[in-house]
Amino acid sequence: MNRYVAALVREMELVADDLQPKTIFFGGGTPSVLNLRQWETILRAMEKLGLPGAEEFTVECNPATVSLDKAKLLRDFGVNRASMGVQSLDADLLERLGRVHSRDQVFKSFDILRKAGFENLNVDLMFAIPGQTMQIWRDTLDEAIAMQSEHLSTYEVIYEDDTPLFHQLQAGEFSVDEDLACDMHHEIVARATAAGFQQYEIANFARGISPAGVPDFACRHNVNYWRGGSFYGLGPGATSFVRGVRAKNWANTQLYCEQLERGQRAIESQEELPPLKRAGETAAFGLRMNAGWPFEEFRRATNFDLRDEWNADMDELISRDWAVRDESRFQLTPQGLRFADSAAELFLR
Repeated sequence: MNRYVAALVREMELVADDLQPKTIFFGGGTPSVLNLRQWETILRAMEKLGLPGAEEFTVECNPATVSLDKAKLLRDFGVNRASMGVQSLDADLLERLGRVHSRDQVFKSFDILRKAGFENLNVDLMFAIPGQTMQIWRDTLDEAIAMQSEHLSTYEVIYEDDTPLFHQLQAGEFSVDEDLACDMHHEIVARATAAGFQQYEIANFARGISPAGVPDFACRHNVNYWRGGSFYGLGPGATSFVRGVRAKNWANTQLYCEQLERGQRAIESQEELPPLKRAGETAAFGLRMNAGWPFEEFRRATNFDLRDEWNADMDELISRDWAVRDESRFQLTPQGLRFADSAAELFLR
């Protein structure tokens, strides 16, 4: 872990001159597993390189690895948002997911983060977990909403190769119930909205209602992705998009460290996207947001007009009742948002 931290600091040094970040996000695995000394090494390096001062600085936390000392250190160095990987508040489901935290640790860690001065917290939940009934999901939502976080994110379970859940599915120990998954998604939308959250993206809800579609406590870092903005990604497997070039780091941690120890970036591949292909990706990602794409905003972001290149695709989605269009914007309907990946495919070039 110390070797990895040293390599990450080296990568920061190599890109720092090109950076004045508006948002920073430490995510991926479990950043909170780093100890105090390792975090201090990273944060002091960032300070020395002039990287702090971001409007939004998020660190993802596992409830089992949050301590008051660590939370205070993060706050002292400008981290102002924490995202807690809760997944479920049902003890049996946490065990099924192989999570290392208990439900009690969730509430304890949340209180620690508040005590350390965090005024912007996200609770990350998972639905359609095998064995999760609608009543269990409702109970989890009620408890999560009662915690009074500023943000909620909710994701349908994904069956990744070589995970216990994937093998259980292959062995026929349970089946996937798509109808129940749809109903659970409707349930979070209804309950979160009733509790004062605004849905601004398929899986994301935030407080601070905004008529423009991006509430005050929306995750600005993610909004930048969905709106086609530039970003640097650091660490093994991280992706960057800078000046029209997409770059991907080596995913193997050993290889990543070796490259940086030689004083070079650990880049595995680079691709310069043609403008139309990039605009198609930007269109597809942006449709994940409830606000869809205001035509003028899309033109400013890509130098393309949705009504020229993608007119037939918009008409196709409207005919399916997956989207609506007026003079100023194109956006998916609630049903369209549920099938956003399929809708997005039409826009790729």
